[in-house]
Amino acid sequence: MSGVANTIEIRSIRKAFGSNTVLHDVSLTIEGGSVLALMGANGAGKSTLVKILSGVYAADEGMIFINNELADVSTPQAARNAGIITVHQIINDGVIQDLNVAENLLLDRICDGSLGTFLSQSELEKLAQPLADKIGLSLALDTQVSELSQADRQLVAIVRAISNKPKLLILDEPTSSLSDTESLKLFDAVETMRNQGVAVVYISHRMSDIRKLADKIASLREGRIVGWFEPPLDYDAAVDSMLGHAVGAVSHRYEEGHKTLLELKEVRLTTESEPFDLKLKSGEVVVLTGLLSSGCTSVVEGIFGMSDFVSGQIILEGHQWSASTPLHAIESGIYMVQEDRGNNALIPAFSIEQNISLPFLKHFSRFGFIDQKLEKERVKTAIQTTKVKYTDQEDLMTTLSGGNQQKAMVARWMLEGCKVLLLNEPFQGVDISSRRQIGELLRKTARERATIAVCTDVEEALEIADRIVVFNHNNLSGIHQIDKIHMPTLINQIAAAPKKREETIISTEDVTDERYA
Repeated sequence: MSGVANTIEIRSIRKAFGSNTVLHDVSLTIEGGSVLALMGANGAGKSTLVKILSGVYAADEGMIFINNELADVSTPQAARNAGIITVHQIINDGVIQDLNVAENLLLDRICDGSLGTFLSQSELEKLAQPLADKIGLSLALDTQVSELSQADRQLVAIVRAISNKPKLLILDEPTSSLSDTESLKLFDAVETMRNQGVAVVYISHRMSDIRKLADKIASLREGRIVGWFEPPLDYDAAVDSMLGHAVGAVSHRYEEGHKTLLELKEVRLTTESEPFDLKLKSGEVVVLTGLLSSGCTSVVEGIFGMSDFVSGQIILEGHQWSASTPLHAIESGIYMVQEDRGNNALIPAFSIEQNISLPFLKHFSRFGFIDQKLEKERVKTAIQTTKVKYTDQEDLMTTLSGGNQQKAMVARWMLEGCKVLLLNEPFQGVDISSRRQIGELLRKTARERATIAVCTDVEEALEIADRIVVFNHNNLSGIHQIDKIHMPTLINQIAAAPKKREETIISTEDVTDERYA
């Protein structure tokens, strides 16, 4: 270890909101030069604990010590000054979209005046380049952050955090928007932090991340630490303690589709890609998978009217159709759960109820007035069906945990029946238990519609799909029926160089073990 190891102690933290206690006497020790994986279902208290450590919330009781000295975390700036740096799950909390990449990377030094008063863009880029090089951030430093993808914004936020030389680095779902290659860069950066004596708290629902990085695991459930695991780490026991019960094997029967509701004919996503056909039927769940920028998102956005296909046709219920706008798609019975709920879906200043009913207000209106009783009843049914954990549906959307916000976004589009339901990364930032609940709900309600989900995580795809459609470099490279799937072929199609479509329906042995390879 090349740096001085920092030890962080969290002693008897308690936090309540009104009569609801969300953290009960939470105590943890995070040793410098190690990674503590903090696991917990949505609503377990992880976000509240992170916000206390980051100075966003004040604890009702308890203290935080860094190297045996009481740390001041009364404000976000005080927490940063103490050496506690956080990359939040909501990426827009870590970047300023109206600034460019270089300005974001140097933002803290610009604000504290340590860089002086006047700096040219070239001088900023010269100072920012070594920071970007630490994890191989290959972005033009003069690019506006608002023009970046969600994954690139995530990388900028991570580089900014690391550049602050933290004593405690908190990473909340850091790979949720990253490709495998980008995740490896992050893992290398975490390893560097570990070697420099930084204490790292890593929050993730991806067991592959935890297996890769964790030195120790703490499980949080209902605001209490219920499990503490040291090497050799028992990952299954950690998940069981987090959920409060053992996790059964994930399995579902293949459901063959019924009536063809939507068909893509000779569709090309780019001028260089090959045309493809795809039929989507009621009663089945089709999952599109591939690496980031593989073309999966382009397919669902093209159907929903957010972008145009280069060529090809969309056939809806036997008739040629295309959405001129998302509103046109909604009016035609095609709904979409967006990937980036923070920017593209929820409205923080609106209540849970208002967020869910928003696209369908005209269904509750009579002569220009909203029937609030009907709206309230319908929303209540939807959020209970999707098992959103909430106190009052009139509370602000921001009172919900990230996973419950995602379930509320699913509830929004379950409010009314549809012909086609599109979901772009429906499990982003969602814990294992909530993921299963959403997956079971999607399958249970799929009979009267076609359901298309984008899941770049193959494990998530396997949990809900009847058919998995692989895209690679904007080409359709394989179609797999879930009960006749050949995992090596699937993985090869995801990662291989671009090639023409080959339909693949191959019988093989049980794939359960290979999923976690």
